[in-house]
Formats: sequence, structure tokens, C-alpha cells
Amino acid sequence: MKTTVQYGKEADLALSLWVKLARASSLFTRLSARDIERYGLTQPQFSVVEALGHLGPMTTGDLGKKMLVTGGCMTVILDNLERDGVVERVRSVEDRRVVTVGLTTKGTELFERIFRQHATRITELASVLTVEEQQQLSDLLKKLGLALKEVQ
Repeated sequence: MKTTVQYGKEADLALSLWVKLARASSLFTRLSARDIERYGLTQPQFSVVEALGHLGPMTTGDLGKKMLVTGGCMTVILDNLERDGVVERVRSVEDRRVVTVGLTTKGTELFERIFRQHATRITELASVLTVEEQQQLSDLLKKLGLALKEVQ
């Protein structure tokens, strides 16, 4: 349905872009979440496993910054993953306030199994765009993300 309210060509284009980004992101996230649930993980849990699988052990603070979540949320996510034997937390001997998180053997096996399948699924979903279009979109979204980060 077309709207009769217009805000100017530039604003209308920006608003249209924002709506399309939000819709695509929402659909992408829903499809991804459905796949991730098959592995018995929530989206935040999968994000932790993915980050630790790619980057290796890191402090809970660094992990929280990477995932853009608060310390309280991170604690709940890590409690559940630790309970399931996927991650382990190690308190620093030098500074007991610092806790490093890493994947256990079970967590590493889980990461290797599910991430390969996840990467295949994401590749399938993105295949409506050519490789060149994917690169261009990636570059543009990075540019937009960096600009939005500065506005915060």
C-alpha cells in the first residue's frame, strides 16, 4: 500500500531503505533462529559458541562487547552453556574479577558440526545475490554500521 504522506525524495528513500533493511534482517534472523533451535541452542547461545569458535577464549567483558549484551544477560547465557558442558569459565589468578570463557571439547565439537551447516544455510539464503552483489551489500552495510556507531 502506497502512502500519501511524503517527506521529500531523500527522506522517502532513506525511510524505504530502513524498512527494507528491518524486514530483511527480521526474516534472516527468524530463519537462522529456526535452524539454530534444531541444535538445542538459543540465538544468543549460538552467538557465544560462534564467537569462541572463531576467536578463541576471551574474557566475559570482551565477549559481552562483541555480542552487544549486558553483563547480566551474558551471565545467564554462560550459566546455561556451562551447565550443558559447552563452555568453561576460568577465573584469573592475577585478578579474580577477570573471567575467561572458552569452549570445552564438547563445545568445540558442537561448533564444528553446526557452524558448517549454518554457513551452508546462510550461503543458500544469500545466493539470490551474486557474489559481487553480496560484496557490495556487505561493504555498504559496514559503512552504514560504522556511521551509526558514531551517532551513539
